[in-house]
Amino acid sequence: MKRTFLLLFTLLCQVLCTTAQRAPRELPAWAPGLLDIHHIHTGRGDAAYIIFPDGTTLLVDAGDMSETHPRTTSTRNAPLVPHNGKTAPQWIVDYIKQFAPQNRPLVLDYALITHYHDDHFGEMDSLRTKHPAGYYLTGITEVGSLIPIKKVVDRGHAFPIDFKAKEVKAWARFAADPYGMMPTLENYWRFLEHQAQENGTLHEAMVVGEKDQMGLHYNAAGYPHFFVRNLTSNGILWTGVAKETMALFQKGEYPGENPLSNAIKITYGKFDYFTGGDISGVDALGATDLNALESHLAPVIGPVDVATLNHHGNRDSQNAFYVRTIRPRVWIQQNWTADHPGEEVLRRILSTDLYPGERDVFATVMLQGAHDVIGERLNRYKSLGGHIVVRVGPKGETYTVFVLNDQTETREIISKHGPYESR
Repeated sequence: MKRTFLLLFTLLCQVLCTTAQRAPRELPAWAPGLLDIHHIHTGRGDAAYIIFPDGTTLLVDAGDMSETHPRTTSTRNAPLVPHNGKTAPQWIVDYIKQFAPQNRPLVLDYALITHYHDDHFGEMDSLRTKHPAGYYLTGITEVGSLIPIKKVVDRGHAFPIDFKAKEVKAWARFAADPYGMMPTLENYWRFLEHQAQENGTLHEAMVVGEKDQMGLHYNAAGYPHFFVRNLTSNGILWTGVAKETMALFQKGEYPGENPLSNAIKITYGKFDYFTGGDISGVDALGATDLNALESHLAPVIGPVDVATLNHHGNRDSQNAFYVRTIRPRVWIQQNWTADHPGEEVLRRILSTDLYPGERDVFATVMLQGAHDVIGERLNRYKSLGGHIVVRVGPKGETYTVFVLNDQTETREIISKHGPYESR
């Protein structure tokens, strides 16, 4: 009898232990001293929610591609996740509510818009809901209507062309734009005007070279080795010396939105993180372009621990010189289409000829079209789907990557990687 009891007790313990191991695990709450970088996947564009070591918060982009486009709803593009019961901005807000610093008012201290494309700040269409203040809800305007934003930083409107000038608005490329960038911009400006009047929201164009435009709000003295450096905006780059800058484009020259993207580097002690919107560095024939943003910016960025793939990993990005120079231990791909990544991009970022050592690659989604074209090389990814969270430990000494389930509203941990040592 005693032996039977012990056997049953052992079996029960095994069952309970197995159940506990398989049970969904929640990401432990942020705590002071941690730097959390959440790459949120909605299927509709980029969004990254960042909690600084003192609890200051930053949202980088709020993509919201229109559901009226066949491009968005085709199998070429990712579905809206976890389901279509909410809009992409509403899912971003829902995510933020789950992981925001506890026991504090829900607020975004900063929102950074890298550039004016739909997958980064929203898109007007006939389905958008009108706010009582007169603007429509899409992308950052919907996020900002649900969570107060203290300061919005973007690339401004006046350089290299003035988007508020009538003659510019009449340009054929804007008047015939199927993705409605100009109407979305005008709606965004109405949102900013209302938020400034009603809630005191500040609106600033990025100041290149500065490291206090998006500084710590609550305990700057406690974290003297943390800062966000503004590296480029509108094709104006910080040289890495004092406050010196250089411009790649002249007044009146418009190369498109991507090369004008805002880019930042976050430093916390030994840890460095770079994200650069849709900048690129490969020319139309597939060669490294030494006059492109990536090439000019790479020496200023220098080696980093974690970097997002520029332009979602599109084939015009991550040129060989850039990859060799910034050489991250972790690459993060924020993507939404089967066109991401370019197979040649993947070869470059994985190449130990460009830089030695291990590197881990994570993607927010990988669609069947990419599997069909790229094949087994995708096995090199550590994760092919989910929200990707980089949690940097106190003083920036180490960091860990968590992949969270983007198919559920609970966002439990799917996998954990690291800890990695900051360099």
